[in-house]
Amino acid sequence: MKILEMIASILLIVGGLNWGLVGLFEINLVDMIFGHASLLDRLVYILVGASAVFKLFTCCGSCGSKGSCCSK
Repeated sequence: MKILEMIASILLIVGGLNWGLVGLFEINLVDMIFGHASLLDRLVYILVGASAVFKLFTCCGSCGSKGSCCSK
């Protein structure tokens, strides 16, 4: 489970950095690397979204209190 959590964290960081670059400079690294609207491009976006859902449920599921999710 630790490996899956680490992969999800890395994908979320990559996704966040990509969206930051899109917002600031209109540069989409995923499109530049894999090609616009390619299958790999879509796969990266799907994996980033799945990672967000995974982290949401694993983080909130391990947290004992409602409202303070992910705070230790």
